[in-house]
Amino acid sequence: MPNERGWTAFAIERLDHVVLRVRDLAASVAFYETVLGCRVARRRDDLGLVHLRAGTSMIDLVAVNGSLGRAGGSAAAASGRNMDHLCLRVEPFDAAALLDHLRRHGIAPKGDVQINFGAEGEGPSLYLDDPDGNVIELKGPPAPDSQRTER
Repeated sequence: MPNERGWTAFAIERLDHVVLRVRDLAASVAFYETVLGCRVARRRDDLGLVHLRAGTSMIDLVAVNGSLGRAGGSAAAASGRNMDHLCLRVEPFDAAALLDHLRRHGIAPKGDVQINFGAEGEGPSLYLDDPDGNVIELKGPPAPDSQRTER
């Protein structure tokens, strides 16, 4: 029987963190700081782990050659990625400014701005790769007439 939270004894509030396995920890930290605006919250050099603040969530980077990373096998590649993509909600979503920012950092987006469904409804998205080939989606606010309706 469902309770006020549904079928479970808990309710998911938000994504707390995602962990990405990376080949070059320094290059990945630089990318997430300078291109995406994250900031280092904590380092665990003994594990080869860096925690980055991403809004109210965290992105953790684990060096594949570190003590923690070696337990996960080989690094991500075109034939075996860490995940499909990571979506980051951004504000404002000014496509021209985003494209200019990416160009200044030598990053080419993976196609044009698209309208995609997300946690808040349908809104603009732009995709790019991080240094390890992980796909990052930068997601803008929902269109005013967008519905959060799930089908």
